[in-house]
Order: sequence, then structure tokens, then C-alpha cells
Amino acid sequence: MIAEKSRAIVIRTVPFGETSSVVSLFCREFGKVRALAKGAWRPKSSFDGGLDLLSTCQVLVLRKTSGGLDLLTEAFLENRFRVGGSYRAFLGGMHVAELLEALTADADPQPELFDRAHATLRELSGLDEPADRIPALLVSAELAFLRLTGHAPALAVCAECRVPLTSHSRTPFGMLDGGCLCGRCRAGKRAVVSISVDGLAVLRLLAVQPDAWRDVALPAAVAGELRAIMTTYLSHLLGRPPRVARLLQPRMAPRQARTE
Repeated sequence: MIAEKSRAIVIRTVPFGETSSVVSLFCREFGKVRALAKGAWRPKSSFDGGLDLLSTCQVLVLRKTSGGLDLLTEAFLENRFRVGGSYRAFLGGMHVAELLEALTADADPQPELFDRAHATLRELSGLDEPADRIPALLVSAELAFLRLTGHAPALAVCAECRVPLTSHSRTPFGMLDGGCLCGRCRAGKRAVVSISVDGLAVLRLLAVQPDAWRDVALPAAVAGELRAIMTTYLSHLLGRPPRVARLLQPRMAPRQARTE
């Protein structure tokens, strides 16, 4: 059995015995893997800090052809996720790791998804407050993750009949239907919220321009609205509320995202 090399993001670690760890990695070359790192926490191991949560590293993995854990033999740290002065930035990094875990299947390579996740973690690493661009950055990353995994919400056309949407003061967004709805298709639907003109405009911008978040300083009301919509959409998609996303929601929930 030959060890395979890959770049990887550490998305989860669980202690195993006194010195070992079971590690979940999202690898650029061969997707999500779960591997046993024997002796990972010994003073002189072949991992040398490469298994810190949210870090990017070069790994060597012995991949099992049958069931069971792969075996991680080496990890060389490439970029460590630094916790700066922004708690929101740290939560954002944990949210990225949770989405990589929840939205992907084992051993399914998605290089573009890896690159976007890696770039997002690099932006969040070491940030200090005020970090006003974090809400837009996370929504942009979420929309990219959803697109790359085949779950992108419909924003410009009706998710049901595919008719282009016309401008209204508020637009229905069907959580179970996969995005925005026209007035005709909205009738009789459940789990529908309404999104403001400003909120929908930001979603559309972030969905088509990956770097637009750098120039978008969201008003508090719009940031809260988009956070509520994305968290609710992910909850319906995953079948459970994302654990970290709820912590990113502002304390004062705005009225813009309301269930109809």
C-alpha cells in the first residue's frame, strides 16, 4: 500500500487513546477522509502541529480499500488558522469546517470547493475587530459552497416555474423549494420567508461575483436578514440547524426575514 499525498484542511479532530487522534480532513486531491493519526500528540511526532483545527497542511495518507479508517502517516503544516481579536472570525472558520463536513460525501474530490474554503479561511485567520466584512464574506462562501455541491438557491428566476422574477418590495423565498418564488407559485407553499429588495440584491451580487464581499459593508438590518435566511435554508437542506451558524446571528433579529 502506497501513501498518497494531498493538501488538506483539518475540519475535525477527536482524541483516540492517550496520544492518537481520529482526524477528518477535506483533501483537495481526494475529498473528505477520516483517518487515524497514531501518536499525533507525542512530543516528537511526524505531525508537528500540522493537525491543528482549521489549518491547511500537506498530508500522506494510506487509504483503505475496504471499510474503516484510513491511516494518516505524516502532516506538514502549510497555514495555521490564527485566532485573532475577532470572535466572529473564529466562529466563521468553524462554520466553514461544519459545512465542509455536512455538504460533502467521503472520497468525493472537489478541488474548486477546497480552493474556496481555503481562501475563506485565509481571509478569516487572524482578523481583529471591527471586522465589518465578515457577514458578507460568510454569505458569499455559503453561496459558493451551495453552488459547488449542487444546492444553489434560485435568485433570479422562480425556483418552481423558472420564470424571471419581477421587482417587488419583498420576494418570497421557499426553503423547501430551493429559492425565490413568483407570486403564482408562492400560493399554498409552506416554509416560505420574504426577503427585502436590498437583501435580494446583495444575495444576487455575492452569488455571481466571488470577491464582491470586499466592497460590501452590510447595514445591520440586511446582515441580520441574510444571516437568518442562509441559516434557515441550510437547516432545511441538512435536516438540522447548523451548530455554529446560530451563533453568528445578531442578537436583535430583524423583521425582514419573517415566515409567511
